[in-house]
Order: sequence, then C-alpha cells, then structure tokens
Amino acid sequence: MTEPPAADAQLLRRCLLHLGAALLAGGRSVHDTELELQLVGTALGAPAVQVAAAPTGVFVTLGPGSSAAFQQVGPALRFDQLDEVERLPDALVDGRITAQQAVTRIDEILQRPSRVPVWVSAPALVLVGAGIALILQPATSSIVVSALGAGVTSTLMVLSGRSTLLRTLLPIVAAFLVAVGVLLLGEAGLVEGPLRTMLGSIAVLLPGSLLVTGMSELAAGAMVAGSSRLTYGLVQLLLFTLGVLGAARVVGVGPDALANVRAAELGWWAPWLGVLLVGIGVCYNVSAPRGALPWVWLVLLLTLGAQLGGQAVQGAPLGGLLGGIVAAFVATVVQRIASGPPLMVVFLPSFWLLVPGSLGLLGTTRLAVAPGDGARVAVAAVVVIVAIALGVLVGSTFGRAAERLLDRRRRLALDI
Repeated sequence: MTEPPAADAQLLRRCLLHLGAALLAGGRSVHDTELELQLVGTALGAPAVQVAAAPTGVFVTLGPGSSAAFQQVGPALRFDQLDEVERLPDALVDGRITAQQAVTRIDEILQRPSRVPVWVSAPALVLVGAGIALILQPATSSIVVSALGAGVTSTLMVLSGRSTLLRTLLPIVAAFLVAVGVLLLGEAGLVEGPLRTMLGSIAVLLPGSLLVTGMSELAAGAMVAGSSRLTYGLVQLLLFTLGVLGAARVVGVGPDALANVRAAELGWWAPWLGVLLVGIGVCYNVSAPRGALPWVWLVLLLTLGAQLGGQAVQGAPLGGLLGGIVAAFVATVVQRIASGPPLMVVFLPSFWLLVPGSLGLLGTTRLAVAPGDGARVAVAAVVVIVAIALGVLVGSTFGRAAERLLDRRRRLALDI
C-alpha cells in the first residue's frame, strides 16, 4: 500500500511521535506503546508503520524506506493528564478526532497545570506512608513514624523540583534522613522493626513499577527496554540501600537493628484500612481525574484480596502472581465501562500495594549487613518480582480477551 502524501505523512508521523512519547511518559511498557501506535497508524492510512519505542524515546517511520523521526519522552504524567492521553488512541482509531487535533490536544494536556495545588498533593504522601505501614508494619508507633517520614520525603520531592543535584541524589538523601530518624527511635525503644517502618516513608520513590515493567518487557521480547529499566531500577535500589547503611553507620547500630522484623499489633482490618489510605493519598498526590477514586479503591481492594489469599496458600510468590493477575485484569475491564477511567490510572497504584520495590530494598539491605540471611531475602524478592510481572502479563492477556468479547457483544447488540 502506498504511503500517504508528504504533508499528510509528516502530520501522521508527528501525531504518532507525540502520542507515543505521551504514552511512555504515562507508564506504558514499550511493547504496549508500539502495538498502540501501529493500530493508530493503520487506522489513519499507514498500515506499514514501524515503531521502535524505548523508555526514553520513540522512533516512528511510516514504512520501509521512509524517513524515521524521533521524539524524546518528557517528565512523568500526572493522572489527570494520563486520563486524557489514554483516551486518544481509541478516538483516533474511531475517527472521532483527526491527527492534527490529537497533536494539538496532547500539547494542551502536557502544558496544563495540576488541578490539585502542591500544598495538597505533597502532604497526601503522608496518607500513603501511613497506608503502606498498615500493610507492611501494622503497629501504632510504626504507622505514626512512617507517616512523619513520608512528610520528609514529600518535602524533599518538592525541593528536588528546584535543584538538579537534589533530584539526582533524592533516593540516597531521602533514605538517609528517614533512616536516621527511624533508627534513633528504634534505639530508644519507641519503634519495633525499623527497616520495615521506614519503607512506608520512601515507598513512593521505590522502583517497584520500574522493576515489574522491566520484567514484563523482557518476557514480551523487548530486551533493550527491559534490561535498561531493570538496570536503572537496581541502581535506584542500591542508592536507597547506601542511604540506609549510611544512616546505620551514623547512628552507630549493628546488623540486628536492620533485621526484617514484622510487628503485628493491629487486627485483620489494618491492611484494608491501609488500602483505603493509599488510594486517597495516591489520587491527591498525582492529581487523579475526578471520579477515579472509587475505581482505584476497587482495583486495590481486589488486588489485596488476591495477594493475601495467595500468600495464605503458598507464600509471597503466589500472592504476587495472583495480585498481578487481578490488578491487570480488573484495570483492563474497568476501562471498558462507560464511567471507568483508563487502564493505567487505576493500574499504576497497585504497584505501591504489591510493594516489589520494598521487597527489593529489604533484600539488598539484608544482603549488605548479613550476607547469609540477605542472600535468601534477595532471592525471595527477585522471585516475587518475577511472579508479579508474570501475573501482569497473564492478567493483561485475559483482560484483552475480555475486551474483545465485550466489543463483539456490543457490535451484535447494535446490529440487532
């Protein structure tokens, strides 16, 4: 099939580049982004379109022998931006908007200020810290300390927007400051299990989604993107570990202070309350679109139920596998509901709930302070991360099958 005329080809290529960069900035994996752009290109008259996406940019050519263009991925999108960007591919495929309108729309979305002011979005991380502590370390003192530490992390994140150096060193600085405070409280006997307590404070910075997405990309054959994400995620974990170990040296505590101890003062209700707090905190911190919170809660609660059920039967790996399946499947189905937000808006918060980044930090920290025990914890963390990634792949496959079934039934209903 012939390529579109030069002017149309240039506009189409520009549209695909803008859309691809926006989808990647919203957290899409490279293989999902490539598939989405190929579907859009085919619908817009370029069935031979070729796409090569990477975590930092996307290449697009409209066919063999055609010129290729590159678009760099910008800063991560807020959820209100992501909500609108995720709706554009279907609108383009259905012909509800043109390529030029899509380009204009994306530019408008990226330039739009957040509807949630910083004095609301930043303190929202306090709720996330308390919620994660309710799940990982359900003890009253740990919840309070984790919430206060999340406030410190939130302040550092705001300041890092004004300093390139602090932005680069944010993982190690945040981990060091939070760990110093928590370890001092632990030495005073005010906090049990300091290592788990500090996880809620820095959970928002831990590379959980990075590690799981990287594993998913590797499993899907995107070797370059998957390897680069995993490498970057591991480097981030090492920076966090260095911050924690530096704090331990400054405070003067031994390996026992960094033991993986779980306190469970509160009842069965603690994790479920934690999920509700995480949902509220996430929605305000990342400026989720109006009406998204109930759907975020739904996905988080179902994911937690699957995760706890799997853990009760066969431990953390099965819990991670079932949690990943449920999170991906339910998020995919929710986006097909008329009032439901796009997949990524309700799916990304589940990474904070599944806490693969927290498990990775536990493993690397224990590996540094106690090689015998640490190696076992690190291997267990890797197994869980792989299980979550596999669950996401399986859940996404089931979700896409459910989408096709729903679309087929809708078409039959319309024909009748």
